[in-house]
Amino acid sequence: MENKNLLLAVVLSAAVLFGWQYFVAGPQMKAEQQKQSVLAKEKGVETKPASIAAKAQQIAAVIPRSKALQSSGGRVVISTPTVDGSLSLKGARFDDLQLRHYHETVDPKSPEVVLFSPQNTAFPYYAVYGWVAASGDPVKLPGDNTVWTLASGKVLGPNTPVTLTWDNGQGLVFTRTIAVDDQYMFTVRDTVANKGGKAHTLYPFAYVARDGVPPEKQHYWSLHEGFVGVADNSLKDAKYTDFDKDEPPQNFQSTGGWLGITDKYWMAAVLPPQNEAFDGNFRGTHYRDTHAYQADYRLGARTLKPGQTIDLTQHLFAGAKVVSVIQNYEKNLSIAKFDYAIDWGWYSFFTRPLFWVLDHAYAFLGNFGLAILLLTILIRGALFPLANAQFKQMTRMKKLQPEMERIKERNKDDRVAQQQEMMALYQREKVNPVSGCLPMVIQIPILFSLYKVFLVTIEMYHTPFFGWIKDLSAPDPTSWINLFGLLPFNPHALLPSFLGFLSIGAWPVLLGITQWVQTKMNPAPADPVQAQMFGYMPIIFTFMFASLPSGLVIYYTWSNFLTLLQQYFMMRKHGVEIHLFNNLKLPWAKSA
Repeated sequence: MENKNLLLAVVLSAAVLFGWQYFVAGPQMKAEQQKQSVLAKEKGVETKPASIAAKAQQIAAVIPRSKALQSSGGRVVISTPTVDGSLSLKGARFDDLQLRHYHETVDPKSPEVVLFSPQNTAFPYYAVYGWVAASGDPVKLPGDNTVWTLASGKVLGPNTPVTLTWDNGQGLVFTRTIAVDDQYMFTVRDTVANKGGKAHTLYPFAYVARDGVPPEKQHYWSLHEGFVGVADNSLKDAKYTDFDKDEPPQNFQSTGGWLGITDKYWMAAVLPPQNEAFDGNFRGTHYRDTHAYQADYRLGARTLKPGQTIDLTQHLFAGAKVVSVIQNYEKNLSIAKFDYAIDWGWYSFFTRPLFWVLDHAYAFLGNFGLAILLLTILIRGALFPLANAQFKQMTRMKKLQPEMERIKERNKDDRVAQQQEMMALYQREKVNPVSGCLPMVIQIPILFSLYKVFLVTIEMYHTPFFGWIKDLSAPDPTSWINLFGLLPFNPHALLPSFLGFLSIGAWPVLLGITQWVQTKMNPAPADPVQAQMFGYMPIIFTFMFASLPSGLVIYYTWSNFLTLLQQYFMMRKHGVEIHLFNNLKLPWAKSA
């Protein structure tokens, strides 16, 4: 049975290591190469042959963000407690938005996270609302180059909406009132008055568009970044790579729902009236050296007769995917499954409750690091009955060891008889030889769920613990490279992301130590190959966790420590010999 447990441990460890290399290190290497390519292009250096004319055209097409914001047409300032930026009067476009509560680094003086950027910048990202006419109707409608007039309001903020107007000169007057709350939801109310003598049929539309994707947005295999939405009450989550070769749009029809583009922590989504049917699309096109992506919908026809006015209210979410904020919008605005914006994974029945406990622990303790420690204690407590049963079975197996050896010796030439006598012995003594594997199997979905929670939820972004941990969502900033914090720089900023495992911080070292001590709690394996494998595992795990979020490393380290305590007291309780001090070869240890 010990060999079976060892084999299972080896297989699981190999799976973890292979998965880390294939799904984490590999994508990080690819992302780093893409990042260097982007930097080269920004400096005017091509990574592949191109004509001088093509180079000049590409470089001229990209202008600094500050210059793009000075484009003609004018702007309306956006200022709320959570976002700031501006609204372009040209096209009435949402194309300038920063998130006030989130910065590029843990330094609160570092630049705010940029969500929306205008066209002609390095990575344009914006949202548009508009109208299209019925086929064959030449009526003029507001478009990308239409300059709207600011009719009322000066600064768009909570309780201070702005109103834009545009007259097409053919009898149609368009009025757009834009409001925003104190979080991340914009309300777009459009009215169209027909003061002419001809009827028109108009179709409202809205879309979120992104030209190119920064390489750092595509690091994690277990995290969805790309298109996201809900249509026909089901999740739609196409990836950017689904449109690498100009594939046709993904189309769907629905009554109620929403569509957008999501990053790890941020999202922009357009939301139609939830009681209306719409035709939705995810689109991707390729031009020059980049891809353009668009999530859009079109509502049903509005017939506008002379003297009539049509009225339509839509919404735009643009901001951070804070779980409580997203869930409040889902409830208060009756948005179909809006919290699908957060990539809980297919095992959401684990991830959602784990986050709920973690979030409430944080609300009680006021520190996410302490909340992680408390969550670990609760998980270990929940698994205690299994661990207790495991140690009871281990004790019984130890007592049966002499009899098992006699059975092996008596039937050394007859494996079938040997197995039959073993099974009879297990039944007679009420021993389950596979029960020792159960706790290990049960913990696997819990561990993957915790990894998912730490990865996808923004609540730990730039959130400090104690000491040198200033960001639980980032790797431990200490390392042998900076003498474990004595030198004032972050080694992870020097190394490419796929080499982050070379920068081993203090917490990963603690994790390795606790893992190593665990291997010393039991007798050393007689097989030298097994003993060598057990000796290497703590080193491998130390390197593997070096580049992972420090919150996850703290969880595993604390979990290892609690397991050590639990194992020590249970071995004492059940009379199992503790080999720790002998295996450590401490001076006061008894001879083996």
